[in-house]
Amino acid sequence: MLKVSASRQAGLWELVTTLGVQVGELPADLAAIDRLLQDPGVYAPVVELWRAQDVEHGTFRLTDGRPTIAMETLVRLMVLKVRNGWGYERLVREVGDSVHLRRFCLIGLGDGMPDESTLRKLVIRLGAVTVEEVVGVVIASSAAQTRFRARAIRIDSTVVEADIRYPTDAGLAADGIGLLARVAREVAGVAGENAPQVRDRSRRAHARLRHLGRSLKRRTDEAKQEVLQITGELGDSLRLSIAEAERLGAHLSKQGGDAQQRAAQRLEALLAGCRRVAEQIRLRLAGAPITDRLVSLHDTDARPIRKGKLAKRTEFGYVHQVCEITQNTTGARGYILPTSTAAGNPGENELLPATLARLDAQGISIREAAVDGGFGKHVTVEAFQNSAQQPVTVWNPNAPAPDSKRTGRRLYCYRAGAEGRISHLKRDYGMGRSRLKGAARSRAWCGWAILAYNLDTHTVRCTT
Repeated sequence: MLKVSASRQAGLWELVTTLGVQVGELPADLAAIDRLLQDPGVYAPVVELWRAQDVEHGTFRLTDGRPTIAMETLVRLMVLKVRNGWGYERLVREVGDSVHLRRFCLIGLGDGMPDESTLRKLVIRLGAVTVEEVVGVVIASSAAQTRFRARAIRIDSTVVEADIRYPTDAGLAADGIGLLARVAREVAGVAGENAPQVRDRSRRAHARLRHLGRSLKRRTDEAKQEVLQITGELGDSLRLSIAEAERLGAHLSKQGGDAQQRAAQRLEALLAGCRRVAEQIRLRLAGAPITDRLVSLHDTDARPIRKGKLAKRTEFGYVHQVCEITQNTTGARGYILPTSTAAGNPGENELLPATLARLDAQGISIREAAVDGGFGKHVTVEAFQNSAQQPVTVWNPNAPAPDSKRTGRRLYCYRAGAEGRISHLKRDYGMGRSRLKGAARSRAWCGWAILAYNLDTHTVRCTT
């Protein structure tokens, strides 16, 4: 059963304050966020998600069953997690030990804290779309309360790194060998006694990886050839494991039970990634180009991305386009829309229509826009023409400068602030690296970060 509102033990907090312990009042920033999050409309997207899932599965989880933790509490806990950079375990520990954080999260002094695994599961269940809808409601509510009038937007893209280590073909092959053996052991209980076995070759694979590392230290032509040889050996071992796992998968598919079918599907999903790794190794040894390279078996949606950075020539993750709406173009801090993203390494103009569609859905009209040199001249103009946004000026380095030099200089500086804003999101709100695996969950991770940022923007606007 979905529980949206949490009980507010106002009398208990008033008693604590009366006794002289100054914990009844929240800090100014949390008090402003608390007032905004009291709006029931903030949690309407969550209710709609539960209702849609009930219709899809024919269940009654919206009204029946064991109640969840209050969604009010979950959202507030996640805001604290993002603002402070805590993990789930530390979040539960810190909130449980703090009286004013308990009050902010609507958890009574005598109530137990939710388990960290409960928070993880609910975050995954909410997904990206629901969190982005909550962000939209927060922006609209905050703008109405603070009399925000949108004037300009600045748009830029950035890479949100996946939570993976630096990929190599040999490392991916070793990962595939170990994963196939582990999954085979886990499904052995439902496969039966006469099921085909998958040999665990991970010990030898990791020994070859260590030898590869020693070879790389020599930095000679002979060492490079030895690295290719070891990579080929690991590719051969991976193909042997794939063949054994395919026989096990075929055996499971022939069984009629639901458990066997689920095990076969799980094994097939892993086999698809392992086949791609084996093919990548074959192409590399043949000197052929590799398109759509797989960089992780744990996060198969992540892709190698090059943005021309000197510090990080290649990043591994997802491209997200960030759009900030501001009330002015000097010293601006505004609201950030949920990011737009697509598979692979999309260009700026590929993501621009989705970003403008989010702006239209928010019901906001702007007069000025600023983009960087990654946006094409004619494609950008066409995207704005196809949307409800008709700005007077669109500053683009690839287009002619505005008639007024003062306006051009102002928008030039305004656009440069997008770089600082992205850095701010990565440094203080965790958007540098998504700890949730997969493209959809990466969107959800960014959604929580943007929600926390917009709530902090609300507190700034309430105090100025």
